[in-house]
Amino acid sequence: MTRTISSIKVQRKNANRVSIYLDGIYSFGLSKITAAWLRVGQNLEDSEIEKLLSDDEVEVAYQRALRFLSFKSRSNAEMQNKLRTLGFSEKIIEIVCGKLIEKGYVDDQIFAETWVENRNVFRPRSHRILRWELRNKKVAEQIIDSVLDVSEPEEVLVRMAAEKYARKLVGVEKKEIFYRKLISFLGRRGFSYQVALPVANEMWEANIQESTTNLIMENEVNNGD
Repeated sequence: MTRTISSIKVQRKNANRVSIYLDGIYSFGLSKITAAWLRVGQNLEDSEIEKLLSDDEVEVAYQRALRFLSFKSRSNAEMQNKLRTLGFSEKIIEIVCGKLIEKGYVDDQIFAETWVENRNVFRPRSHRILRWELRNKKVAEQIIDSVLDVSEPEEVLVRMAAEKYARKLVGVEKKEIFYRKLISFLGRRGFSYQVALPVANEMWEANIQESTTNLIMENEVNNGD
């Protein structure tokens, strides 16, 4: 069956979409991108209309995916799950995710590298925890292995984590309290007691030195007064 486009109107509530009228009757809405090649007076077969609607669903899903990516990078599995929650079919999800991967907007290798780098800088944790987090994002095991192989070693990460947290413990005078808090924190970051204890020893010594230095400076100031 052939139908004729009688009008194409920009939608009031969404300037990025248009309403398509066929034979004087509103028939469906399309994104401007999907409708770019349509003209008033143009004839459409049923198969062409069906393709337009399918292409529009892909475009809508693609734009929703880009919006989801605008907040932060995502793994391929995260993107698929998001599109499912938005009600898109598996066929549409496959097409959209394929397009995102092709354009480099979704790349699990880069995602994993960025994830580990950010963790190492801002919230250092063990390789065990990093692996668990990436598995939870459904990143392939091969990618996880390749990223962790070139990541900072555990002995560096545990020291980075300890140094950040130890700043909060400056002035703690009881050794057992200092150790309990620091080792508990490092345990939550995935480091074993055997790995955490030597670093806790270092941090305790540094804490004593800093406290002593602060006390000397305070006394000098008071004596100067």
